[in-house]
Amino acid sequence: MNSNLMQAVEITRPGSPEVLKPATRPIPLVGHGQILIRVAWAGVNRPDALQRAGLYAPPAGASDLPGLECAGTVVGIGPGVSRWKVGDRVCALLPGGGYAEYAACPADHALPIPAGLGLREAAALPETAFTVWSNIVTRGGLQAGERFLVHGGSSGIGTMAIQVARALGARVWATAGSPEKCDACTRLGAQAINYRDADFVEILTQAGGADLILDMVGGAYIARNLRALADDGRLVMIAFLGGAKADINFAQIMMRRLTVTGSTLRPQSDAAKARIAHELCRELWPLVETGAVRPLIDSTYPLARASEAHDRMEGGAHIGKILLQVSGEE
Repeated sequence: MNSNLMQAVEITRPGSPEVLKPATRPIPLVGHGQILIRVAWAGVNRPDALQRAGLYAPPAGASDLPGLECAGTVVGIGPGVSRWKVGDRVCALLPGGGYAEYAACPADHALPIPAGLGLREAAALPETAFTVWSNIVTRGGLQAGERFLVHGGSSGIGTMAIQVARALGARVWATAGSPEKCDACTRLGAQAINYRDADFVEILTQAGGADLILDMVGGAYIARNLRALADDGRLVMIAFLGGAKADINFAQIMMRRLTVTGSTLRPQSDAAKARIAHELCRELWPLVETGAVRPLIDSTYPLARASEAHDRMEGGAHIGKILLQVSGEE
């Protein structure tokens, strides 16, 4: 085989999981400020499914291959990079291209593998860690003693958010849709709410209201979230699985001094992502290394079976992260 080629999984056309097909692609070239990673494991995330469906185009200049996070070994260094050397083991937030044997990314978006973790566990960290930290700590301002609610508590984002909030000293509630998922949230330290038979608005209101809510549902949850907030509470939106539109009485936002904000990670500038990476290395990685925060892995699939991983994710039964095994190096 040509040494300049690699195995990858590409989106052959917009559609359901079966449009993900193995392919041969050129190994990416590294530009100024970039590193090339030989991928051992890659994370599977909902933005991958949105891109596959034709609903989430890659940013300009990014690979058209799906995959927003990976862990592996540095095998190439671009001009202007001094932080890493060939042979370093890293996990990284990617602009795209993770479903492949090699991926390039800005050097400042890579992080060392936390002590005590292998490459498999580390591959489950970047997308969730960047998202959770930037939204509940930097944007949401979560403080010790506050009441925090996360929806989708058994997802990769949810399991990370529960642990980070607990480590920061917050009281944590989490919604989930089955006894098994609620049990997983409880084991991580949250008070679980099965949204199929309980009302999170009523439960949080009785507790005094949530100081911060992290929501990826949207739709009908938006107005309910506002009712569940305490006065001066904050609602942070990161996805809209239930829709991006809602009828809201904005008077309550003024009268109760509520804050509604949100963000999405992929379109942010390289500099913004580098700042988040620096915060993670300084603040979150020590919590990972002590075991206070650990990625929860649901399942793994070989790279060539990425379509099955997407089926698993979209089926909604998973608890924690889904990974693709590329080289499988631990």
